[in-house]
Amino acid sequence: MNLSPFKNEPYEDFSIPENRKAMEESLRQVESEFGKEWDIVIGGEYIKSDKKIESINPSNPEEIVGICQSGTKEMAEKAVEVASQKFEEWRFTTAEERAGYLFKAAAIMRRRKMELAATMVLEIGKNWLEAVADVAEAIDFLDFYGREMLRLGKPQPLTPYPGEINQYHYIPLGVGIVIPPWNFPLAILAGMTSASIVTGNTVILKPASITPVIGAKFMEIMDEAKLPDGVLNFLSGGGGAIGDTLVDHPKTRFINFTGSMEVGLRIV
Repeated sequence: MNLSPFKNEPYEDFSIPENRKAMEESLRQVESEFGKEWDIVIGGEYIKSDKKIESINPSNPEEIVGICQSGTKEMAEKAVEVASQKFEEWRFTTAEERAGYLFKAAAIMRRRKMELAATMVLEIGKNWLEAVADVAEAIDFLDFYGREMLRLGKPQPLTPYPGEINQYHYIPLGVGIVIPPWNFPLAILAGMTSASIVTGNTVILKPASITPVIGAKFMEIMDEAKLPDGVLNFLSGGGGAIGDTLVDHPKTRFINFTGSMEVGLRIV
């Protein structure tokens, strides 16, 4: 795979009129989608639930940025089973194939950069620069982790010892749970999820309850990148409703979490 050296994604300078215009247009685009419903995705199946989560614009509580499904314990159990079954196939894919999905997702995210930034402006109240920086960091994670997997996927150097044949390989763990925070709802989400996927694990992504729409858009991007069904599963919902099921499930092998000390101690 021929790749240029890693380079950080630049931020847009909003003192430039063209960049301001692009953001204003993206804000109008996202506003035109207010009230759109986003589904839970398990193994490529789009699922609705009886209970919904309304994502509210904190700058104008009368505006509903989007409506997501509130997952149930049964959906959480199904997601773990699907991810566990998919792991038996995904674990044997090559580092090159897995990294390729991250590079595709980075390219899509780069193309949708202003839209994603505008979504965070309206869903969580970030200012323009912080929002576009959040997207840039997410792109960096995808590009960097993809390159690192290509490096780590090769045989690792060992000190030779006479009379011995030694090998050093990294192996995936299995089903992982990703629980990102609300304050970096795309960057940290993308980093924890992409690192898990590119190393051969399958993932259940539970976005922060107050920023589910940007999480759903990340899932949409990975789907557009043609990531195989079941490798990444999207399960929105309250932590109390589904979090315990995901954390306590015997087939859960690891948990990537960023958030409060209270929840972190509960997970531990």
